[in-house]
Amino acid sequence: MESSSSLICNTKKRKIQAPAAQEETKKPKIEPGRDEVMQPGPLSSSPRVSVRSDHLQQPISLTELAELIHFAALGRSAGLQQPSWCRLRHHRKVKGVNIMIVEGLTQNLFYKNYLIMKHLRSSYSTRMTFTSPSNSVASGIFASEVPKVGFLSAPKPDDKLKKALKHHPVVTKYGTEKKGLTAYVLTPEEMIKNHYPVKGFAGFEDFLCTDAVDCVSDGSPLFGLDCEMCLTEKGYELTRVSLVDSCGKCIMDDLVKPQNRVLNYLTKFSGITAAMLRPIKTTLKEVQHKLRKLLPPDAVLVGHSLNNDLAALKLIHPHVIDTSLLYKRELGQKFKLKVLADVVLDRKIQTEERKGHNPIEDAVAALELAQYFIERGPCQVVELHLGDLWGYNLEEEPSDCTSVPTPSFRFADVLQTLGRSVTFLGKRADISLDLSNQQWYISDKEMLASFKRQTKKPFLAVLQFSSFLDHIQRCFPDQQQQLHRSVHNHLRGMCVLFAGPFPAGFSERNVKRLFGRCGPVRKIQMLNTSVRVHAEVEFELLEGAVLALKTLNGLSVKGQPIKVQRPVSESTLDLDVNLDALACDALNSSLLYAVEGRHSMNMSAQVNGRSLNGKRLRAENGFSAAKLNGQLPLEMSEDTVRDSFGRFGAVKRVTVPGKPEKCAKHAFIRFESPEGKNAAVSSSEDLQQDNYLICPSLTPPHLVSWVAATTSTEDTDEKQKMLNICSQETQNTKPVEQNQGTDVIMRKLDRQLGKVYRSLPDGTLSVVLLLGPSSMEGKLPGLCLLEVK
Repeated sequence: MESSSSLICNTKKRKIQAPAAQEETKKPKIEPGRDEVMQPGPLSSSPRVSVRSDHLQQPISLTELAELIHFAALGRSAGLQQPSWCRLRHHRKVKGVNIMIVEGLTQNLFYKNYLIMKHLRSSYSTRMTFTSPSNSVASGIFASEVPKVGFLSAPKPDDKLKKALKHHPVVTKYGTEKKGLTAYVLTPEEMIKNHYPVKGFAGFEDFLCTDAVDCVSDGSPLFGLDCEMCLTEKGYELTRVSLVDSCGKCIMDDLVKPQNRVLNYLTKFSGITAAMLRPIKTTLKEVQHKLRKLLPPDAVLVGHSLNNDLAALKLIHPHVIDTSLLYKRELGQKFKLKVLADVVLDRKIQTEERKGHNPIEDAVAALELAQYFIERGPCQVVELHLGDLWGYNLEEEPSDCTSVPTPSFRFADVLQTLGRSVTFLGKRADISLDLSNQQWYISDKEMLASFKRQTKKPFLAVLQFSSFLDHIQRCFPDQQQQLHRSVHNHLRGMCVLFAGPFPAGFSERNVKRLFGRCGPVRKIQMLNTSVRVHAEVEFELLEGAVLALKTLNGLSVKGQPIKVQRPVSESTLDLDVNLDALACDALNSSLLYAVEGRHSMNMSAQVNGRSLNGKRLRAENGFSAAKLNGQLPLEMSEDTVRDSFGRFGAVKRVTVPGKPEKCAKHAFIRFESPEGKNAAVSSSEDLQQDNYLICPSLTPPHLVSWVAATTSTEDTDEKQKMLNICSQETQNTKPVEQNQGTDVIMRKLDRQLGKVYRSLPDGTLSVVLLLGPSSMEGKLPGLCLLEVK
């Protein structure tokens, strides 16, 4: 019955779902070798940031960050392209930009106090090393230059145009600024004035109401609607209804049987004949319920004189855009849809050679007219079609010698030209922004309270938090360098192990080959006593130290078991908790670390003529050990690793660090989902057959190497002197108390940043910049955290 009562549209029908059900979209296409790291979880149509893999381990600068901010604020309509280092999906749905700048807090301090920063480590899916410039970051953001390539499609009208269009009906109604679609949705008063069906009004008691929400947003979907009617004994009744989605695809095109006897089919206009309706059984009520199911709650219906269509449908929908009212004429006159399509869209519809109107064609035309008006803005629509539609042109005035002011392409000026609010909040400072757009506060607490009270947030807001830097300067007036060196030493210590005792004659080379099976070793220091030989082993990656601790502790070397342990100090008391938190980090949820377990086995003969231990190493706490069988290493390439781990789940990317001319010793495997990683971790017995050692990834993926990112670049002797000084100072009471005070202020700061984030409207691009103080070696590495709320 359905097929006999419907006109099948040439385009494929698409099921329309409510926004609550729109949780998954098609997987975006990614260029080969340009994989992107995104937040785990189901994809959605909301905006999100993803970083290209080839840029993930490169620090970003303020210029690159500005590239993202400009694109988020202005988009392709201003002629801007996607940033070179990342991708912003669904950028048109970004509603604002909020930047929180934290002075004095470095990347290293963040990771040292990783457990404290609960909000920052859990709410932001993208984390990058940030190199801050020597000048003010806030000023750099406001004063950054927007590329001039077609940067505004609808420039602000000059005085002559303003004067000429001052009393134009479209400009009088909608103004000159470009706005979102909600500015053109009819108000209840306008619907009543233009005879739309309105709930609760006389004459509409038997009309069906759609499941519409109370309010719509600029991101709500548009649907084009058009109906055809015939004349019956009871007046005009519905004979055909067509609905198209925001892409212009037909999703409904049904013929309807009138309830009363037809007097005139109006074939000249409707194209409907008695023969077409004779087999039709579809009723008005069936069509009403079908439309109600197809339209999401926040749908905005678009049509030309849509009040007539809704009256024929006996349907009440509160959110409509009427193109006959959008393109206004003087004295209440209206343009025909045919004329608007011809002039504005350059498209011929309702031509004489066709028998009647095509409602699908009319619905698409009305939809595109509305989209054109919203995209261009009222001023540009009038300017482009002033003569063709409204019948008059601007008179050319004789040119004079007055120079036209050069437009400013500073980011803050561009936003204000577009009517978007810009503000800076923080302590009084020399910021490249008008004083009227600055709000100064004595403390971060006052600034936070003031920002939360604002019911309408600025489109671009930069908040500068200074409490942490004030604390550092107050508590460490002369020891800031030693504080940060102490932090470097603490993080480096997470990669250090003590091992021994080794047999006499066991060399540094032997130790490196033994421990190198777990990952790249940065440094080894032999510790020789009068009786026994020990070694201090420093890995480049956290994963290497964890694997060595799990697999080499208790290993028998020449019949003598060795003990592998971490150094015990105050700073390592919470180390296991830190490692567990890093393993659960959203950035590491699908990431696995693996080493090929045979590349060092040929050293076994040099030690004791057989494999280093006579037993099979057991899997422990999710960490697996390979057989030590003396085989020569196989080449660890991306293909071999993908083949070995692909059976546990879809592998998104394999990263094999190292120089091309050297055999790779470890790899990072990113699965499409955390389930793949978990399956690999739990399948240690199978991986032993391939001689792989694995563990969940711990090192933050934006760091090339944990040690390299936390170690100073000065000479080793000088560095060791400074580290010894720091070690001595940590034994004193006062620095301990100061560190406790630092913990308190960081925990408070994290809560404040969380309050700002929660107060932001959905669709806001939130950026957190951690800016460390300058050191004798230059600017210490900072951190940039990104998330679209």
